[in-house]
Amino acid sequence: MPSREKLLEVIAIQTEVAKLGLDLAALMQLVVQRTLGLVAADGAAVELCEGQEMVYRATAGMAQGSLGLRLALDNSLSGDCLRLGRAQRCDDALADPRANRAACLALGLRAMLVVPLRHEGETVGVLKAMSRHPAQFADRDLVVLEMLSELVGAAMYYASSYAPSELFHQATHDGLTDLPNRALFLDRLRASLSQAVRDGQPLAVMMLDMNGLKPINDRFGHRAGDAALLEFSRRLSAGVRQSDTAARLGGDEFGVLLRPLAAEGGLEATMNRLSGQINGSFLFEGRSLPVGASMGAACFPEDGSEFSQLIDLADQRMYEQKRARQVA
Repeated sequence: MPSREKLLEVIAIQTEVAKLGLDLAALMQLVVQRTLGLVAADGAAVELCEGQEMVYRATAGMAQGSLGLRLALDNSLSGDCLRLGRAQRCDDALADPRANRAACLALGLRAMLVVPLRHEGETVGVLKAMSRHPAQFADRDLVVLEMLSELVGAAMYYASSYAPSELFHQATHDGLTDLPNRALFLDRLRASLSQAVRDGQPLAVMMLDMNGLKPINDRFGHRAGDAALLEFSRRLSAGVRQSDTAARLGGDEFGVLLRPLAAEGGLEATMNRLSGQINGSFLFEGRSLPVGASMGAACFPEDGSEFSQLIDLADQRMYEQKRARQVA
């Protein structure tokens, strides 16, 4: 049986979940963060089933860089958990035929607990606890995680407004702007980069930082800040093609995946055009508020072939532009 302390910790998490209401993305992120301490895990993930794949939609710890990772439903412990509707324990992922060995090697994962997130007979996903060490988890850890999963499954079910399709939309889109969120952006970048490597077609990643959001929030309040974010998002969405992905990555940070990269003028022309469309003031309750962006970009294949490499380089270039603007 779990200790009294662990039971109290589950109750505390239940209180935190209740405070989040219907914010599905925040709910999933809270759960993976709290799972680390609950069962002494090195990493945690919430995975949702999309077609024939399990997709990492919230991550923490050693899984932090794997947001958007896809595993075949029929070749993973998570898939088994989903199909059987029962918790699964793996003491050594490198020796267990149920585990996706390649994915476990890439993550450095040796032991796992995977529990279904269910409500009234409907499975909405799985919660996975991970360890770098074999045989890390005990039976009592599995019991604690199952207790948490019942609570989380019900909360996710209601957050999805009773519609499975709404669950996936909420898990992959920003609640304020309805743009794709970081998980979906990374998911599409991974897939597009794999395709670009196969067909040799260039692509580009842009990182954008919205200028002036904090002063707007401080001076006029968060309603004005939200209005500025919505206006920024509207202009960004209007400025990209249907084949591109514009996403809100968090706070005042945005990203754009340009796939394929336009031939006419290339990346520089695209950035100049977007800058012209985004920068400028808008009216909010009779006040003129500024909207603008600092941006940087990186291209495949010139700047690298790894998605993290492209994002980091685009980020660096964006901050260089931001610093240059502040100095000027």
